Amino acid sequence: MTDLHSPADTGTATARTAQPSSLLERLFKLSERETNVRREVIAGVTTFLTMAYIIFVNPNVLAAAGMDKGAVFTATCLAAAVGCLIMGLYANYPFALAPGMGLSAFFSYVVVGEMGYSWQVALGAVFISGMVFLCLTVFKIREWIIDSIPLSLRQALAAGVGLFLAIIALKSSGIVVASQATLVTLGDLTQSTALLTAVSFFLIAALAHRRTPGAVMIGILIVTGIALTTGQVSYSGIFSAPPSLVPTFLQLDIAGAFNVGMVSIIFAFLFVDLFDTAGTLLSAADRAKLLDKEHKLPGMGKALMADSSASVAGALLGSSTTTTFVESTAGIAAGGRTGLTAVTCAALFLLAMFFSPLAHMIPTSATSGALLYVAVLMTSGLSSIDWDDITEAAPAVVAAVMMPLSFSIANGIALGFIAYAVIKTLSGRSRDVSISVYLLAALFTAKFIFF
Repeated sequence: MTDLHSPADTGTATARTAQPSSLLERLFKLSERETNVRREVIAGVTTFLTMAYIIFVNPNVLAAAGMDKGAVFTATCLAAAVGCLIMGLYANYPFALAPGMGLSAFFSYVVVGEMGYSWQVALGAVFISGMVFLCLTVFKIREWIIDSIPLSLRQALAAGVGLFLAIIALKSSGIVVASQATLVTLGDLTQSTALLTAVSFFLIAALAHRRTPGAVMIGILIVTGIALTTGQVSYSGIFSAPPSLVPTFLQLDIAGAFNVGMVSIIFAFLFVDLFDTAGTLLSAADRAKLLDKEHKLPGMGKALMADSSASVAGALLGSSTTTTFVESTAGIAAGGRTGLTAVTCAALFLLAMFFSPLAHMIPTSATSGALLYVAVLMTSGLSSIDWDDITEAAPAVVAAVMMPLSFSIANGIALGFIAYAVIKTLSGRSRDVSISVYLLAALFTAKFIFF
């Protein structure tokens, strides 16, 4: 082992001597990961800026389900803070968490809007899925599930959620409207909502290309400024005490979520969170050089425990599924290597609760542009599918395309599994299909036939 004070390890020695507190060193093992307090705090601020848009977007999305916008704003900030604290203090990783956009949209527009369940029942489903995720992690079943699901379906799942977000953004902005002749058609692009949505999307994409920190939040705020100057929204201030959490706190209906028809919904919440979290954790950890020689994340169980615990806490507070954000890579690129980065994010989310008037001024057009941008990021997984193997590509396309076209993440997942099992079997490649995939395909088929 190299001597800590030898010239070959000067960087590590510098990192050690730079620590102002032995408590932080013991908690986060800063010198072991060759970092220091200043670098971790800067990384935390960077991550927060790239994902702070969630505190503006999530209340708008969940308000469509009839939830109190102010309470959802507070719940979003608290759920994110709780998730980041658990990830930082328990798992000691620089990954930040917050309510996920895809599942928030699914929660509001499908479970509540299309299927007619109350938002209280939908919160109950989020709670149950979080508890199942927690049990899978505790009993170490998660690896078996992740390994047994085909990679192409996992990639298609993320892409499908992205396409689902895109159709919601285009619909809510009026860019795409209903048509009796063609189901959907182009809306009136001269309307202010459509125009501002386009401006929001173009700005965010351009700023992201220029690697501007907080590109999404900046785009949202610029469009909000335009809406203010043109009289489309009214100024209501910037700072205030956090809105009351009472309208959503502990309002979940767990008993109602045990309805047979909710099984596929719980599956959808669970699967999207499970695979999205696992993929995000591994890609972010690889960027931070935290993976071992077998390309596994040491302490992956703790990171997944943090994610599942945050989902449970979020449902109790009054928010949709909390998940690990891919924007964590921004803080990692800035040098974040320990849980202190996540703890810094948590502190900033708590501070953000005092900016609720600003959140109330954000117009739908600004958040629709942000949703469309997130959709672009999520569909990138399609590029990794083996398009030369039709038995892999066809089920993936079925899963991804059916999410927006059936307006349901759950239906997309179900049809993807069924297509994978059937196509592989008819192609004489049944050995490629795991028992778990056959079992899920059978359950989903029964669901479509009998429920």
